[in-house]
Amino acid sequence: MYVGRDMTELSMISKKEWEDSELAFFHHSLQQVVPYLNVEGQTIHREIVEEITSRGGISRNEADYTHGSKMQYD
Repeated sequence: MYVGRDMTELSMISKKEWEDSELAFFHHSLQQVVPYLNVEGQTIHREIVEEITSRGGISRNEADYTHGSKMQYD
């Protein structure tokens, strides 16, 4: 379960100010409904992907005893 700022609050600030967990959660959520997004939704999703890319991605390639290989956003 996601615990964090909702899209209403996040839409009022730059994507550069979003936490990695927020980017990951909303990217995953929007990715699930891509075929149904209108132009505004597609633009938001594209901006999220661009911000993730500009940060060098968010996936982990290795796991260790403190974290898994997948980012947890809740």
